[in-house]
Amino acid sequence: MKLVLFDCDGTLVDSVGLIHEVMARTFVHFGYDRPDVSLTKSIIGLTLDIAIARMQGKPHVDDEAVAMTGHYKSIYAQTRAEAGFQEPVFDGIRAMIETLAKREELLMGAVTGKSRRGLDLIMDTHGFRQHFIVSRTADDCPSKPHPAMVTECCSQTGIVPADTIVIGDATYDMQMAKAAGAKAIGVAWGYASVDDLWKAGADAIVNHPSEIPGHIPG
Repeated sequence: MKLVLFDCDGTLVDSVGLIHEVMARTFVHFGYDRPDVSLTKSIIGLTLDIAIARMQGKPHVDDEAVAMTGHYKSIYAQTRAEAGFQEPVFDGIRAMIETLAKREELLMGAVTGKSRRGLDLIMDTHGFRQHFIVSRTADDCPSKPHPAMVTECCSQTGIVPADTIVIGDATYDMQMAKAAGAKAIGVAWGYASVDDLWKAGADAIVNHPSEIPGHIPG
């Protein structure tokens, strides 16, 4: 048996537009300028409070970052409901998941810096819940690149990290996978550069979701 764990934002769904808009509104609410989208992209994948602190150049989460995290969460659903801020799946993702779901030796799951509520919205919106039997979110584990999201999914499914593949678009995903003892596959359509993914420990890079099944041995 193999366990395939997918990151969500930047890997399964293109969520940068929504995340950046909510982040920008949060910064403005607290008296800051709107951040550049490149800065927002650089923190996608981290747990929200750590992400906000890092965007501000802070070495750790302080009271303001906690308050900003609360505000972000309070306006997220309202912003997501506005036209143009949905989170579409990347081209080829749905067909890839359906292909993997047919393989009896594979189990699939999600490891994400999103909240549990945020992940549930994605799973339900795109009909993925039936295929993902295990998941860990920012509500369950320390932020990536800590290996807990992977190791806890392994423990729940009874599959060892050596038989686990983590697929993601962020350097944090690659680092998390290697820290857990799992294989790391980077995706080129997300928010980090291919060069940075290699440097972070990727074992392989795919340019399109259709390439993923070929990297998962039977």
